[in-house]
Amino acid sequence: MNSLSIFGTSSDAGKSTLSFAITYLLYHRGIKVAPFKAQNVSNNSQVTDEGGEIAIPQYFAAEAIGISTSPNMNPILLKSGGKSKAHIIVNGKSVANKDVWGYYRDIDSLKPHVKKAFEALKAQYDCIVAEGAGSPVELNLMDKDLSNIYVAEEFNTKVILVADIERGGVFASIYGVYKLLPKKLRENVIGVIVNKFQGDLSLFDEGVRIIEEEFKIPVLGVVPFKPFNLGFEDSQSIMNYIQDTSKSIINVGVVKLPHISNFTDFEPLVVDSEIALSFISNANELKNCDLVILPGSKRVVDDLEWLRKRGFEEILSSKKTNVIAICGGYEMMFENILDHHHVESHKERVKGFGRFKGDVTFQEEKIVKKGCYKLFGVMADGYEIHNGISKKKAKHKKNIYGTFIHGLFESDSFREKVFCEINKAYIGYNFSNFKANAIKEFSEHIKRHVNVDKIEQALYE
Repeated sequence: MNSLSIFGTSSDAGKSTLSFAITYLLYHRGIKVAPFKAQNVSNNSQVTDEGGEIAIPQYFAAEAIGISTSPNMNPILLKSGGKSKAHIIVNGKSVANKDVWGYYRDIDSLKPHVKKAFEALKAQYDCIVAEGAGSPVELNLMDKDLSNIYVAEEFNTKVILVADIERGGVFASIYGVYKLLPKKLRENVIGVIVNKFQGDLSLFDEGVRIIEEEFKIPVLGVVPFKPFNLGFEDSQSIMNYIQDTSKSIINVGVVKLPHISNFTDFEPLVVDSEIALSFISNANELKNCDLVILPGSKRVVDDLEWLRKRGFEEILSSKKTNVIAICGGYEMMFENILDHHHVESHKERVKGFGRFKGDVTFQEEKIVKKGCYKLFGVMADGYEIHNGISKKKAKHKKNIYGTFIHGLFESDSFREKVFCEINKAYIGYNFSNFKANAIKEFSEHIKRHVNVDKIEQALYE
């Protein structure tokens, strides 16, 4: 059986959500399928069942169909390294910090890792759904493109184009990308999905005719816009969340750090009808919040300095402020951050906000693991990705919770405990049930508007 590449005709065309949905739909047609992305650029990662970290979209897609997660699903992951540098994770393990030019110069050395990971998955599964990255026809970078051209050519995948009609210029983007693809890949294009349509679908009937008859590209579907507040790949995506706050009773502010990481921590709050969630860049906005969340950070020392420059220190240091500090945010709440090995900074000692006694020490080896944790009197599944260590994984004082553990808000018990302390009227909801229903509902939405029969048929050709 053929594998499948999902190419966007632009960035943020909806590749991640469509890749997940197509993976889900193929799985429920009885096909052994797995998600894949050769290279991801994101500070949002998860710990796999095999150990090591991968980007959220592939983890989310695998979890949605109940298959074991593996570093093979995202063999190359780049995280912010500061000052035009990237922190490189290969096969789930941290390997180096490189400047952008150095990364591209050595790109060929990463291709064997991508090939080995893809082949390992193909040995287990009949079909691999390989998400692309950005546009596949950035002509000056095509020879350095791991996620699009390399995968599609190396493994002779069938190709689906995804176009974002919300951006405007949809015809030019479809025609331009198709015509600029190498001839071999054009022959493998099954068709295009026009995504994020708003309004009467019949208004685009002429558009479908133009694409099919004049461009000679089959239209697999025109998908109406539907919010899906799960599985966010990057911080820009989560900033575009849509929330109904008409029944909210608690205002929660997440500090929008420049190097914010693991922002999927807040997905359970986005969909909680009792929570009004906002991302905050101005200290004055915190005064309107019942609870402040200091999130994870890929550059803890840099973001700590940013907080001070933006006037956050007085509020975050105050014992009157309700705070939940997660991972990097937790590290900031200690008296000092010690970095003798220069893991993050040239500074060996940086003063923290001092809400917790003691120091945090950065070690060279990153802690990457997942499990079930007993924290704050509740049992909750979660995961750890951090270099900082302290005597305790979590601390709680009167109105501040701090922990290295990500994913706690997925615990109904934890949310109920914390939010009932703020407002006794808080009821809560079952996030696990919500997530399962949302995944099924969104996938059914895609199924109604995309010709999945044609996609499956092409995979057998």
